[in-house]
Amino acid sequence: MALQIENISKSYGGSLVLNGVDLEIAPGEFVALLGPSGSGKTTLLRIIAGLQFAEQGRLVFDGEDITGLDARLRRFGMVFQSYALFEHMTVEANVAFGLRMRPRSTRPPRDEIAKKVRELLELAEIGHLAKRYPSQLSGGQRQRVALTRALAIEPRMLLLDEPFSALDTQIRKGLRSALRDLQRRVGISAILVTHDQEEAFEIADRVAVMSEGRIEQFGTAEELVRRPATPFVASFLEGMENYLNQGAGI
Repeated sequence: MALQIENISKSYGGSLVLNGVDLEIAPGEFVALLGPSGSGKTTLLRIIAGLQFAEQGRLVFDGEDITGLDARLRRFGMVFQSYALFEHMTVEANVAFGLRMRPRSTRPPRDEIAKKVRELLELAEIGHLAKRYPSQLSGGQRQRVALTRALAIEPRMLLLDEPFSALDTQIRKGLRSALRDLQRRVGISAILVTHDQEEAFEIADRVAVMSEGRIEQFGTAEELVRRPATPFVASFLEGMENYLNQGAGI
């Protein structure tokens, strides 16, 4: 397994936010954490990223226990809803930032960084925007830059916290396809947090449906909709059978 999540629990102010979460993600697999607001999906993602720490349980990545490891040392790429781009830097400078900030001993030569940035921008179909600044880009273009920047550091895993929720429907659909294509080409495991059932089914290989800090069911779109394991899953995914029957998400 690329990532093993074992019995992770977390509470805030005496309220249990995650309650003994177990999950296994295979190398190269794209997994979505799907659930309503307050289900614990973003907290779980932040614990995986190393931005928060669990009170119980452990995380094992590629055979290494990373439970207490600093976020920087985990080498996971993170993409947020807010893009978090540097407004005073061009697109190419934003994408190159993580590589240029590496310690001198592991920092690639300048020409190698430039070459890698060009290749990634072309892969994300934004090569023509290299010299522009974030203020000159649309929301969809800014999110493509954020995705490309996360991939530039050659992350061991890609983590995405509702990256498309601020965008309109048509742009979201295009970016879903672009994200899935990028992830497959790079070949790394990825985890997406979303509350959008269609988005989860379209992008992910498997989906973990969460409620009240637990994973109710983990499986493919077909398994979740046709064979819901709990009343919550059946209720939460009500109406998605038509989506599957139309040939989407499978």
